[in-house]
Amino acid sequence: MSSPLAIAAVSAVLRNLLDNGMVDVGTPVGAVDVSAVAPDLVDLDDPTFTPTLNLFLYRVTPNPGWRNASLPSRNGHGDRIANPPLALDLHYLLTAYADEDFQAEILLGYAMHLLHERPVLDRAAIRRALDPSPLDTILPPAFQALAASDLADQVEAVTVTPEPMDTEEVSRLWAALQSKYRPTVGYVVTTVLIESRAPARDPLPVLSRGPVDEDTGRDRGVVVTPGLLAPFPTITAVVAPDEQPAAVLGDVVRVTGHHLAGTDVRVSFSHRLLDEPIVVDVGDNADPTGFDLTLPSGGSAAQDWPAGLWTVTATLVPPDEPDPRTSNVAALLHAPVATLPPSEVDRGPTGAVTVTLGVAPVLRPEQDARLALGSATAVVAPHPAATDQATFVFADVPPGDQWLRLTVDGVDSLLVDRSDPPPVFDPTQSVDVPA
Repeated sequence: MSSPLAIAAVSAVLRNLLDNGMVDVGTPVGAVDVSAVAPDLVDLDDPTFTPTLNLFLYRVTPNPGWRNASLPSRNGHGDRIANPPLALDLHYLLTAYADEDFQAEILLGYAMHLLHERPVLDRAAIRRALDPSPLDTILPPAFQALAASDLADQVEAVTVTPEPMDTEEVSRLWAALQSKYRPTVGYVVTTVLIESRAPARDPLPVLSRGPVDEDTGRDRGVVVTPGLLAPFPTITAVVAPDEQPAAVLGDVVRVTGHHLAGTDVRVSFSHRLLDEPIVVDVGDNADPTGFDLTLPSGGSAAQDWPAGLWTVTATLVPPDEPDPRTSNVAALLHAPVATLPPSEVDRGPTGAVTVTLGVAPVLRPEQDARLALGSATAVVAPHPAATDQATFVFADVPPGDQWLRLTVDGVDSLLVDRSDPPPVFDPTQSVDVPA
């Protein structure tokens, strides 16, 4: 990475390139002075004035490509551990000054040709331009300091590209400079990467780069696993039976993935309403692609396993490894089950339909519950405690058979029976709404 001197170093390299190029080509206008000052400092009234090329840095902008390449990172204690570089684009005006006909145009043509042939400031050219020896005793201190810019060592190449400017932009720019306009062309130099010097915490040395041999206690080195899959336990899906979109209590679900073989397999189920995850012991598993797991059922499960979205992780001890590993997080949709005696569907004198149904698992006050009868939808009536009975009031529902769908925390009850193809609607999820 470059140091903060890199901006000035780019100007110095460009001036050196133009200065040497004008000497080598031998322009028809004779001696040419190459400067890098503000345009208002070029004195055309000076009796010793010679034709001049002036390079002026008028704008500095963040580089869009590197701007979000990396962000400052911090550890768990809030300490800064990494700092991205300051990536900049430099915008220059190259102006030709002369006091005789055609001289300014000749200078500008030669200068643009030189930069056209050198679109990249290679590392060797940068080092030659910024090397103060053997003239370090007569060069100004500012130029001597540029040797420490490290511009030639940055990872990104420095390129020089013409930057078109329309008439309005040029007129505003020269008006701001409060100087008389002269033949000018714009260039953009990209990218200058200035290393961040902000304090960062250095990590401790690595003590081991691979598994440790239990017999010798020595580092066995880096273990290489051929293949595109990461060599760690990974869950790709938790699959409900019969291709259902969600599972219910008592179902046998399939946990699929890779590198899931091992001993002491345990699966943790987490829900937003539970303070601690529920851990289910699976035991040993010899199949690296997955294993089956039976969800609990019964009264206690209906109390402890609320419907909705669950997150699932697996912990196991892989073969030939002494320590357990934990997988990624996967999702499990746990669907509610609705039971409905026909006598609990009533129509009041105003036409409103009240439906009271059994819910498993129990419905908690914090959960969002909705019932759909056909195309009509109602929200559950308030209940201060967990309940296995839920009441829904519909403003109006057409009489006759209506399909029932209970939704708890965004997960629908299973309306379609997919156990035997083709799939059919489950007849137990239909209710007769009285007239």
